[in-house]
Amino acid sequence: MSRQLPWLQGERVQALEQALSKRILVIDGAMGTMIQSHHLEEGDYRGQRFAEGFDSSHAHGAGCGHDLKGNNDLLLLTRPDIIANVHNAYLEAGADLIETNTFNATSISQADYHLQHIVYELNREGARIARACCDAFSAKTPDQPRFVIGVLGPTSRTASISPDVNDPGFRNTGFDELRVAYGEAVEGLIDGGADTIMVETIFDTLNAKAALYAIEEVFERRGGRLPIMISGTITDRSGRTLSGQTAEAFHASLAHSRPLSFGLNCALGASDLREHVETLARVSHSFVSAHPNAGLPNAVGEYDETPEEMAATLREFATAGLLNLVGGCCGTTPAHIKAIAEAVRGLPPRILPAFSQEQAA
Repeated sequence: MSRQLPWLQGERVQALEQALSKRILVIDGAMGTMIQSHHLEEGDYRGQRFAEGFDSSHAHGAGCGHDLKGNNDLLLLTRPDIIANVHNAYLEAGADLIETNTFNATSISQADYHLQHIVYELNREGARIARACCDAFSAKTPDQPRFVIGVLGPTSRTASISPDVNDPGFRNTGFDELRVAYGEAVEGLIDGGADTIMVETIFDTLNAKAALYAIEEVFERRGGRLPIMISGTITDRSGRTLSGQTAEAFHASLAHSRPLSFGLNCALGASDLREHVETLARVSHSFVSAHPNAGLPNAVGEYDETPEEMAATLREFATAGLLNLVGGCCGTTPAHIKAIAEAVRGLPPRILPAFSQEQAA
């Protein structure tokens, strides 16, 4: 297992572990929310290389052009300035960890745009851009090193649930397809300089298992490993993931991977997420993370919770000893992250069970 393999970036892992032992670390906020604020058009997504709706540097056939607006991951290649500016805004706000803009950078998700062949490149560039931003800020604040989270999103398909209500047994993806797709993405994230790999916004535990299996395969091929972070999604107030698990069951299904952190993000606002974070804080032998939405979406799909409101709620999480890492998901901005960072500053991080340190050795 990769658990026995050496760290690929030993010094950075040591710095991250030292930081976690001292304080609650701050994860950045939403990338999509910030991209939407730019009101980008089709041309912004296409740039020169994809001007005709396909990759001009790649073999293609007649009629393969496709609308690319909304493919936020593609901006890594066509508008890297926007992505870097978002990263820098969150770093300026006080974030310790920056998530790569690779949420949909898998062959399964990029198939919607006929761009499966650029997945490795997207992940590599996503990590490279985030790495450059973090390194620049780390140089300015050596007492607060910054770290890159290489993001693996859930993909646009689910291995556990049929997309056809008339055919419950049908599946539009499977474990092996997911494993291959995730493995390609992980290779790019590592080559781009990610410090950790986060399997996030997990709504289907089987998808996550495929991702974790793929990560292990890549680590074995490389003869070294990175810390793994896991973050699931409680999809509504029923308190369960889309594939039907409570927070405790979700943790039990994936704890064998011995991640650096185990947490929850997206779907719910902080107030609704608290009881589920409390569950993880009680059962997990890993660090616990939470990066919720800025409340629940309103009638037009926007998020109304102010930075001050969200920060006050998450401060309560911290004072209750529930958190090691905290940030924001949908609807959050640098203003939210700044308020959260200020709210948890000086508060002690959640203490891990003593024997978990022995397990991690």
